[in-house]
Parts: sequence; C-alpha cells; structure tokens
Amino acid sequence: MSDVLKIIFAGTPEFAAAALQALLQSRHQICAIYTQPDRPAGRGRKLTPGPVKRLALEAQLPLYQPATLKNPRQQEQLHNLDADLMVVVAYGLILPARVLTIPRLGCVNVHASLLPRWRGAAPIQRAILAGDAQTGITIMQMDKGLDTGDILHREPCEIKADDTAASLHDRLARLGAAVLLSTLEQIATNTVTRIRQDERLACYATKISKMEALIDWTRSAVMIERAVRAFNPWPVAYTTLKTGARLRVWQAEAMTVSGTGQTGGLAETAPGTVIAVGRQGIDVATGEGTLRLKYVQPAGGRSMPANDFLNAHPVKNGDLFGQQGNQAEANQDVSPAYSKPAAT
Repeated sequence: MSDVLKIIFAGTPEFAAAALQALLQSRHQICAIYTQPDRPAGRGRKLTPGPVKRLALEAQLPLYQPATLKNPRQQEQLHNLDADLMVVVAYGLILPARVLTIPRLGCVNVHASLLPRWRGAAPIQRAILAGDAQTGITIMQMDKGLDTGDILHREPCEIKADDTAASLHDRLARLGAAVLLSTLEQIATNTVTRIRQDERLACYATKISKMEALIDWTRSAVMIERAVRAFNPWPVAYTTLKTGARLRVWQAEAMTVSGTGQTGGLAETAPGTVIAVGRQGIDVATGEGTLRLKYVQPAGGRSMPANDFLNAHPVKNGDLFGQQGNQAEANQDVSPAYSKPAAT
C-alpha cells in the first residue's frame, strides 16, 4: 500500500492557508479543498474569498464551499472523494459525527494550543490574557466533542513578553504547518501514537467579543497590558476620553511600580486617572500599578505614538479615562469561529 495520503483539506483563514501551503509542497495528494462561503468585507461589504480559497484557486484545486456539512448530499459528495484523511485547520464549520468517519483514517485537526488547555475558538487570545508562559500546536484526531480527541502530537511555543495576538498567531501558523507535515508522515507509515486528553486539565477558550475590549481601569496594570496585547489586531482595547470620544490602545506597558491604589509613591489615585504625560507616553493609574499608553488611535484617526497624540489633544494630569464606551456597539459583534488571530 502506498504511503502517499489522499487528503481533503478544510480551512478558511490565514492560519489555515499556512498549513495548506506546506501541504502543497509535500508528497501527499490534495484531492479537494473545503472552505467557508465568501463573507462580506471592507467598507463596501463586498463578498470576499478567504485566504484558503485564494490559494486553492491559484493551485487549481477542486473547491467546495458548503454552508453546512449536515446535508446528506454534501456528505455523499465528500464520501465520493474517497480520501484517506481529512485535515481540518480553522475551518469554522462543525463537522458532524458522520463526516468524521468518512475518510479512511478519519479527520485530524491543527489546534493553536497545548490541549487540553484552551479548547475552543480563541486559544491564542485566551493564553495571552491568562498570562501563560507558553502555548503551542496540537495535532488531534477529531471526535464528536469540542477539541476533545486524542493527541497525535504537541509542540510547545514560548509566549514572549511583547507578543500580541497577531505576532503569536503568525508564529503558531508556521509551527502548525511544520508539525502537521511531520505528523502526516507518522500517520502515513502507521507509526503515530495516540494519547488521550486529561479532562482534569481542560479549559475553554470562549470567543472574543468587542465588549471585552473596553478597558476596566480597576483591574491591574499587568492584566490590562495583557488585554491590549491579546486584542491586537482585533477588536483592539479602548477607553474613552473626558469628552466621551473613544481612544484605541494598540500598545501599552505595565510599569514596575505597583500596589493597590498606589502609583509611584503618590497618594491613592482613582483608577483611570492620568498621572503623567510626556515623550514616553501617557501614564494612567489602575487598580494596581501604572499603565503607560505608548501607541494609541483617536476616533476617526490613524494609530500613532502617544507623544504625537498629545501634540494634538490636550490630555493632562488629573484627567480621567472613563468606561462609558458605546456598549451597544461593543455588543453588536463577536469574533467568528475562526478569524485571525483566533485558532482552532
């Protein structure tokens, strides 16, 4: 029997495209691509193909974009492909139990965490928010549960102190592509080892919502800095000025001085109070410690160093950043099952 695998690839965003690109350069045969239907994007809300679809069209691969795989006709179509394996990377659609059994060797998934930690839709952001020192890639044999299948391979990846969701996403995408290829070689030669997940260690990475991006100044500077990094590039952490105008925060730093209600030896200061402005940024009191805003974006403007923002906006010591953001707008959107930088 040949050890060249006939593979169906299912994925949609950039994270998946990195894995597909690696597969295209491997010895295995891709017999079909499954990806989500085109979605509206940009100011004009024009239907736009995802990165996997663009790559599939470029490679002239058979392409399918069903809205669901629950339809028996779709399942029959998939069955007729007679594949050895289905590789699922950030597809964004639920695979029914029937689909999981159609390929000869079932379905494997590339997940951006060290399972069983951070099952679900937003493992990259949740790992940063939690202050995890490392995350990684898990290649998993899919079952009917949510990221509960047997582990075929796990590869750790350090979370750096300055990592954003974007930078960590890109590093994990490259790692995921490499680990997928090595695991496929083990599957093809029947040398792969399956390890059952320890349910006692499981935790769930819920979707990211816009509402979470509103900065709560009563939290510690360390926790707010993590949120700024986790929500870059989406939905982007924000606060409001005394005028009520929104200010997005793209980069911030928790200062070394800490202590509840204390900021650099000053008397107790209300969280959200500006305590210093200057070339280094805007220092703001938090529930514990001081947060320095280093890169910001005013409403309707471009992102810029905080010093440039200060040149055009009269922020001074004693001003209070509020939490009266537009909650209606914050609630109107949550991250899709997978879009950069989420990964599942």
